[in-house]
Amino acid sequence: MHHPSNSKPLYKPPPQIPQRPQQHHRLPPTSTTSNPSVLTSGPQNPRLNELFDLIQNEFEATGQDGAMWRAQRDEYEQKMQVQINELGLIRQSLYELESQHQRVREHYEAEIARLKRELEARGGSAAAIAGPGSPSRLGESDRPSYPRPELPGSLAGGGPPPLNGESGRSPYPPPAGAGAVSTDRRERPHPTSPPSLLSDLDPENVSRELKKEGSDWFAVWSSQSKKQLDVSLVHTLSHETVVCCVKFSHDGKYLATGCNRTAQIYDVKDGRKVSVLLDETNNRAGDLYIRSICFSPDGKYLATGAEDRQIRIWDIKQKRIRHLLQGHMQEIYSLDFSRDGRFLVSGSGDKSARVWDIEKGQCVVDLRIEDFIHNEHGPIDAGITSVALSPDGKLVAAGSLDTMVRVWNVQTGQQVERLKGHKDSVYSVAFSPDGKTLVSGSLDRTLRVWDLTQTKRAVENAPPGSKDVDKGLGVCQSTLNGHKDYVLSVAVSPDGQWVVSGSKDRSIQFWSVASGQAQFMLQGHKNSVISIDLAKTGNHLASGSGDCMARIWKYEPLDGGR
Repeated sequence: MHHPSNSKPLYKPPPQIPQRPQQHHRLPPTSTTSNPSVLTSGPQNPRLNELFDLIQNEFEATGQDGAMWRAQRDEYEQKMQVQINELGLIRQSLYELESQHQRVREHYEAEIARLKRELEARGGSAAAIAGPGSPSRLGESDRPSYPRPELPGSLAGGGPPPLNGESGRSPYPPPAGAGAVSTDRRERPHPTSPPSLLSDLDPENVSRELKKEGSDWFAVWSSQSKKQLDVSLVHTLSHETVVCCVKFSHDGKYLATGCNRTAQIYDVKDGRKVSVLLDETNNRAGDLYIRSICFSPDGKYLATGAEDRQIRIWDIKQKRIRHLLQGHMQEIYSLDFSRDGRFLVSGSGDKSARVWDIEKGQCVVDLRIEDFIHNEHGPIDAGITSVALSPDGKLVAAGSLDTMVRVWNVQTGQQVERLKGHKDSVYSVAFSPDGKTLVSGSLDRTLRVWDLTQTKRAVENAPPGSKDVDKGLGVCQSTLNGHKDYVLSVAVSPDGQWVVSGSKDRSIQFWSVASGQAQFMLQGHKNSVISIDLAKTGNHLASGSGDCMARIWKYEPLDGGR
């Protein structure tokens, strides 16, 4: 029997085990994945909470930095766009100032012309009113300039430039050497001796056999050579602005003209306008004259070169731009397609000619002028005004502002000729059909016929890949004198017998290649004849003028003329 007071208890509690400090307590390995709440709550994870707070703070700071950088980027882009817009406004202002300056200058020249006519009518000397630094001959002040070389009279102001202040007046040329323009043929002085130039002839004093008159045009033939050609006016095509360029299609059925912003295509047979090409995506304000134009040989495409330094290749049927060729740094002044239609040659005021692959829409050859002519002021500007591709496609000829005619080998890109002889800027070049001769027209009022037979032979006989070709083989075969002002455009007839020229004196002249003599002079335009072209199919001549007219003429041999 047990006594409660003397018995030991049946349960003895285990001895007290001291707890480890909490910072040494380790969680089971599965706690971080099986129970995420353990990481974010409870007094046992303050270190982890601290680390997550740091990460969160860094993330927020990084987000704020990113937002700040994005804001700065948007601000810089906005500033760049503002500067681009400002540059556009500055450029437009320069164009407008240039146009305004040109109009003021033309008005000043017109006023000088009027005062000279009044003074001469009273028996005074026209030179008396020429101010300091004024040109001795009226019209010299509208000489083309550069870096934006312009056709005489300038196209910058729009509308027909008042060349010599005579726009809208008589189509007859001024008296030789006087510089003044007579509005009445009765006021023209009669020469005391037979004139040596066709441009000096007064149609009223020419025998009936040597002249032909239309309603607003006339032609006079030289008495010093046999009369071999007849000429007549076929169509007069009115335009809204100056006609800068004219070009026949290769089959002779169509004529393209270029003026301000638009290119027109006419049916040669009936004179009907069949198409108008306008780049409506171009938002440039002010004038945008098309300075050069050319059909592809198959007649499917029309290339146009403009003041905005771009070449547009038009799909004529669809009236849309197939290619936009960019790369020139100055205005495009001349274009010429290769015979196979694969390549296009362009000439620009940036002193370069380029050969473009039409299918790829890319420049494949860049021909640059590097042999600059120098005077006491330094190098003379050599902006290219005209280019021509030889019939066999092997040579490119270019006339430039520095008086030179240069010829390149297309395959090697090497310059093979530099033809020297003109006394002023060369404004037009054209190959003969056989490619053996080249004709150039200059602001020195002359044409020159260059023999390139030796040059062609040297290029053809050069070893493949050779860049060393003898230069200086081209020679001046003849110099054609007869125009009284700048020669702006030249062409060669399909049979190679005739050279045709258009001039600032408003005349068109036909020259015999064999004799170097003028056959006849054609007068009809009331302003400069800026551009001419002869149809490759023969017998048709086109002319474009500052009087906002393009004209189609027909010339044909007389019986026994050949």
